[in-house]
Amino acid sequence: MRKYIKITGALLIAAFVMAGCKKDYPVDEDGLLITTRAECYVSNFELLGTDFVTVRSKAPVIDTTAQTIRVEVLFGTDLRNLYPQFSLVTDAKLDPKITGKVDFSNLASPKVYTVVSGNRQVRKDYTIYVTVQ
Repeated sequence: MRKYIKITGALLIAAFVMAGCKKDYPVDEDGLLITTRAECYVSNFELLGTDFVTVRSKAPVIDTTAQTIRVEVLFGTDLRNLYPQFSLVTDAKLDPKITGKVDFSNLASPKVYTVVSGNRQVRKDYTIYVTVQ
């Protein structure tokens, strides 16, 4: 009889644990929380060289209406090995993800990144125009 009580108790504990582990909040494919925020913009942009020091010669010009970012880099900058950094509005995410160095050497073909809102409903493409000092 004691064996059945132990098994029943173990099953009850397992049921409570499993019920307590259900997801109450929706998350996206990256494991990020999906919120109700519809804002979707870039608030700051930085370009770093291979030594992780800025290569900008002046502040970037971010136009949230035209969805463009214009940045001027120092003369002699290796445009093939840059690390872009975006500051986004709360809960937004960037697509594609930046996982390492990015090649900005083809100035005639600017890079495009998409900012996705916290509710994942709004998507805005930002074009990055790089010029050399």
